[in-house]
Order: sequence, then C-alpha cells, then structure tokens
Amino acid sequence: MIFKTWPWQHWRAERRDAVALRTSQESFTWRQLCERVDALAAGFYQQGVREGAGVALCAKNSPQAVFAWLALLQCGARVLPLNPQLPAPLLAQLLPALSLEHALVCGEALPPPGLPLLAWHEEGDCVHAAGWQPERFASMTLTSGSTGLPKAAVHSAAAHLASAAGVLGEIPFAGGDCWLLSLPLYHVSGQGIFWRWLLAGASLATRESQPLAQALAGCTHASLVPTQLWRLLEEKVAIPSLKAVLLGGAAIPVELTEAADQRGIACWCGYGLTEFASTVCAKKADGRKDVGFALAGREVKIVNGEIWLRGASMAAGYWRDGGVQPLTNREGWFATRDRGVWLGDRLCVPGRLDNLFFSGGEGIQPEEVERVIAAHPQVRQAFVVPLEDKEFGHRPVAVVECEEGAPPEALALWVRDKLARFQQPVRWLALPESIKNGGIKISRRQLSQWVVNELSPFAERESATV
Repeated sequence: MIFKTWPWQHWRAERRDAVALRTSQESFTWRQLCERVDALAAGFYQQGVREGAGVALCAKNSPQAVFAWLALLQCGARVLPLNPQLPAPLLAQLLPALSLEHALVCGEALPPPGLPLLAWHEEGDCVHAAGWQPERFASMTLTSGSTGLPKAAVHSAAAHLASAAGVLGEIPFAGGDCWLLSLPLYHVSGQGIFWRWLLAGASLATRESQPLAQALAGCTHASLVPTQLWRLLEEKVAIPSLKAVLLGGAAIPVELTEAADQRGIACWCGYGLTEFASTVCAKKADGRKDVGFALAGREVKIVNGEIWLRGASMAAGYWRDGGVQPLTNREGWFATRDRGVWLGDRLCVPGRLDNLFFSGGEGIQPEEVERVIAAHPQVRQAFVVPLEDKEFGHRPVAVVECEEGAPPEALALWVRDKLARFQQPVRWLALPESIKNGGIKISRRQLSQWVVNELSPFAERESATV
C-alpha cells in the first residue's frame, strides 16, 4: 500500500462509514475519526505546533491518546511518547537533549518537567495541516535503557509502515478485523499495532481499565506477552472472535502456544527491537526455539556471533541535541549486541551478549536458563541474574513469578536434570510487585540491583559453604 495522503484520510475516502476505532463506550467510523483528528490538529496548530516540532505525549492507552497521536502527526510533529510512570529525575536527564517544544498530557498523568503544556482544544477544520510526507520524522521512541540512559530512536512514517507491511505479510489482518491496542503506545510494540491498523484500514480497539478477556470481546487480533496469554487461558472465558496472537517480550513456552491452539487461537512469535520499529523476524509458533525468518524488507546476518540488521524499518538514528546520530556501523548495518545462531535458514537468539556472565570459568547465558525454567507449567516469568561471589566470580540467582501457591524454591529439584550444575540457580526468589511496573520488559539492571540488596550477605555465606 502506497499512500498519497495521511493513511486515516485515505481510509476515509475508501471506507468512509467502516468502523475505524472501537472504545469501551462507542465506535468511530473513518469519517468520524478524521473529523475529530482535524479539529484537534487545528487546535494544536493554533497553539504553535508546526512541522518538525518535538512534542512529548504523556499518556496511557486511551481513545484520547490515539486521537492525539494522529492529530500531532497531522501537524507534522515529531512525537515522543512517554511512560507516565517514568520518574521525574530520569525525565530531567532525558528531555533537554531531545529538542522538545511542547508537551501533551492525556488522563491523570503528571506533566513532564520544563515544557509548555498543550491544551485539548478542538478548533474545527485543520486548514493548516502539514502535507503527507512519509519520510518526515514521525516518532522518537525510548529504548529500554538496560545498559545506561535510554536513547530516542527516530522513525519516519515510512519506516513504521514498512515494519507493519512485514508483519502483515506473515499474519493476515484485513478490513473486517480488529486489533486490540493491548500494549502501550510508548513502547515500540504498541506502536506496531497502531501502524498495522493504519496500513490495513481495519479496526483498532482501545479498552483501558478492563480485564483482558473483556477487552478482547469482538477483537480478532492481539499482541500479548506470555504472562497475559497464560492468565487469559486460565480464566477459561470464551472469546470466539480472537483468532491470532503475536507474542513477544519473553521466552515462549511450548505448552502455552499449544494450549492457545486448543482454544482456536493461532500464535506467532518472533524477534524485534525498538530501532527496527518492532518485529524483525517472526513465525507461527511450532515448538522450536528459533524466532523464524526475516520479514520482508529486513536483512539479517551474523558476524562473530552477533546479529547485524538492516532494512526499511530501521530508525534514521538516535535523536540528540537537535540532530540524529547514526546507529549503523561502517558497513551500514546495525550491530544489535544480541547473540545469534542460524538453525538452518531460521534465526535463533540465545540472548544478549551484554547479559553473558561467568561462574567458576563457565559462561552462563541467562536467557538460555530462563527458557528452561519458563517451561515449567506453574512458571509465568523467569529471570536469571548474576550475584557477585568471592570464589566463583558470580553465581546465578533466579527471580520467578509462579502461579499462586507455587513456591519458587521448589523449582530447584525440577531443573536438576535439565541444567548443567553451573547453570543451576543457587537461590530462588519471587518476583516482587515493585519490579512489575506496568511496562512490557522487566529491567534487568533494576532486577539485579534488587537481588544484590536482598542477597549480598548470602553471597558471602554461600562461597564459604559450596
């Protein structure tokens, strides 16, 4: 699909009275959606939002957040979506380098510091809207910041649409379908849903503050992390409309996708990253540990055990101090710092090179251990982090979220014949609620610090007894 105008305006011309957006209370056709977006864009323009302006959008998923995204894009703005839970000290470090002129807050989120706030004014027809230029910068998305201060990856609308086209080449999604906006728009996975909706001209559902099973009513597609799907299946609530789920964010247990298949839900899993506007490789779940093939428009190669990528969905770079810093190396590829192995013509991603640690001279890739632990039917999430040890250098510690009533330490016996001795965690801890902050990814840095605070005295004792 090659658009000659803004995608939502294209679908207004093509499917004027088809439902574009479904909320908890009402639905909007493409005509009604465009009328609302035009009015908001006019209001933002009256407040000084011009082409190329940087705007921080602080919002949870909601119909208002969707309207705001579209209206800001229609003004030609470069939108930085912010997690409302980001602490003020971190924002104070991040925002000055991102060339922002305005902030828009939806809902009860606190405003980001130091930026003039836009008011929610709808001014009628947007006669000053910026023209459709797919190569114009459309978004700045913060990376996970697992190894330092988050960076802001800059994407054009063309890059987002290229990402969407690759995914929809693997997962059928057409005009009569509806994808639930089940992941936050401040995360690249949520933006992936948003741009697939715009590319396909289908329906998008936003149903905040509802249980997942209820939110999925009438939806055909969803993007979920494994924990969400586990809990959905456990509820045993019939969702006859749901036919496809794209899984990400953690290891995908075979038992999970088999259970979903028995309910008539096809699962896809894959590999993606912020710098590539979401999914890079994907496949229909088949029980094998690879992440599938490179989607259309992406190229993958492995150099000295590291995954290198390039393609149409790649970010233009990282925004800093008024310009874009390139993210490619001298050869024109993005070096991911992810370990990669070819299994035939399929890609396998054992884990991050940065996460590898050594215990008694043996290398431990945490993600490999986590996949084994996550295969236990009572485990919802599993993380393995290193704890410093005087004798061994580091020892592995498991932090696990289990079903209610299942103690994590009981897993020690279960993994005994499944992991090498040096890979077996020396302690098992329950994942604390304070770490589950509502995002998609758990911060390994935050988790490691929590483990250190919990177990530092233990590490010295353990070295003396092993």
